[in-house]
Amino acid sequence: MSMLLDAAQAQKTGRTVIAVDIAEMAVAADPALVLVTYSLGSCVGVSVFDPEAGVGGLIHCMLPLSKIDPRRAADRPAMFVDTGLPALLQAVYDLGANRRNLQLKAAGGGSPLGPDEIFKIGQRNLEVLGKVLWKNGLELRAQCVGGSQARTLALDLQSGRTVVRTDGKESEL
Repeated sequence: MSMLLDAAQAQKTGRTVIAVDIAEMAVAADPALVLVTYSLGSCVGVSVFDPEAGVGGLIHCMLPLSKIDPRRAADRPAMFVDTGLPALLQAVYDLGANRRNLQLKAAGGGSPLGPDEIFKIGQRNLEVLGKVLWKNGLELRAQCVGGSQARTLALDLQSGRTVVRTDGKESEL
């Protein structure tokens, strides 16, 4: 599984790793790509894959609601769960994905500063994620959320596998 998260190993097998930074998203229909996002603490990462169309995407959202900064949300919708997730869904639909085939998986939404963290950003990110999914008639197939540890999330566009690394251990979602 480490091939998904190790750029050097991926390159040896003819794969290309695309890093999805904080407040960004990437979508593609290229089976040679692996999309990876790092350092998901309170941020939430979501992978989307349609195995029939061979289309997938990955997003790294920082904050739950765009109403705190509408101008920034217009410029960078992926920064916020409520604008980023709909943008990710639309982008994969534009590449040929079908809602009925989507496999969605999530990681992050934790409390890296501990359970007494005052703003509860991770928890709020997960709540908004659930609401956006519900409004779109979608649900997560798997998740690795909460806690205080940071996570790395990777989506293999060849197989549709989503892998999460937490505390140095990798597992498939």
